[in-house]
Amino acid sequence: MKTSDFYYDLPEELIAQTPLERRDGSRLMVLDRATGAIQHRHFYELPRFLRAGDCLVLNDSRVLPARLIGHRETGGVSEVLLLIDRGGDNWECLVRPGKKLREGTKVTFGSGELTAEIREILPGGNRLVHFEYQGIFLEVLERLGRMPLPPYIKEELQDQERYQTVYSKVAGSAAAPTAGLHFTPQLLAEIQAMGVRLAYVTLHVGLGTFRPVKAEELEEHEMHSEYCMVGEEAARIITEAKQNGGRVVCVGTTSCRTVESFANADGTMAPSAGWTNIFIYPGYKFKCLDALVTNFHLPESTLIMLVSALAGRENVLHAYEEAVREQYRFFSFGDAMLIADTADDASQPNGTQL
Repeated sequence: MKTSDFYYDLPEELIAQTPLERRDGSRLMVLDRATGAIQHRHFYELPRFLRAGDCLVLNDSRVLPARLIGHRETGGVSEVLLLIDRGGDNWECLVRPGKKLREGTKVTFGSGELTAEIREILPGGNRLVHFEYQGIFLEVLERLGRMPLPPYIKEELQDQERYQTVYSKVAGSAAAPTAGLHFTPQLLAEIQAMGVRLAYVTLHVGLGTFRPVKAEELEEHEMHSEYCMVGEEAARIITEAKQNGGRVVCVGTTSCRTVESFANADGTMAPSAGWTNIFIYPGYKFKCLDALVTNFHLPESTLIMLVSALAGRENVLHAYEEAVREQYRFFSFGDAMLIADTADDASQPNGTQL
């Protein structure tokens, strides 16, 4: 299977640049994974497609305000983007301008409360950067850092919390698990009141999620690694849902990759943690996930390949063509899709448009 098999044509004006005022006011395309049938809904209607006994899996990772703008000792402006905590106040980072930020270069941020020194140029061009500061690093970062928005978003974000889910908790991501941005506390409470249990897992999203697939053949693509965790409570909730006939509904490709990385063959889970580079594309047999809430993804990306593994490439590309025709909003701040077996949801007639 070729990377080009997952191309679709997207008008640039459909790439959402800002979030909607109301988180759950976005549109929701409901795609039947078996038949390809499509319904046009709104995200606040998601509970209509959930059932008592289901388990909703949410990624509680919190985005670091990891984009730092500072000045070199020579006075030149430099940008440092934190990627991976290597311990001892050392971080693997992307830097700009690369030619100016060589080993030994020092950069100052803010009024000097945070300084950085380039310790090593890593294979691939990233830098190992050592930081010095007073107090707690994450608190300093909250004051001085900016959100590392995806490259296709050109506008500055006015409220940084809009690039965080309302349930974000564990700091460590370089990008938001964006499918979760649609949830409000009220919507989550409504879902729980139905008898749907919430299971929180953690996957720290890396910038590799935005890197294009350069290999012509899918099998030749080397997937980036991300750190993820499934705690005892989440493992128990997911396992009980599987054993009792409920569905595991993952919110976002990150939650999907987490549970599929650690699930047993029967879909049950044990507490787990570690790095995953799982690459899910058509032909993959899901062990745990039954349904997926997700956003609309970039052409030829590993994410559109993942959703195609769940619903079929032809169904997904047809749904994307429909989304373009219907002027859906795409990517991180865009609209959402639910991929599930909807034939049993008798109260939801196929084709209903709101």
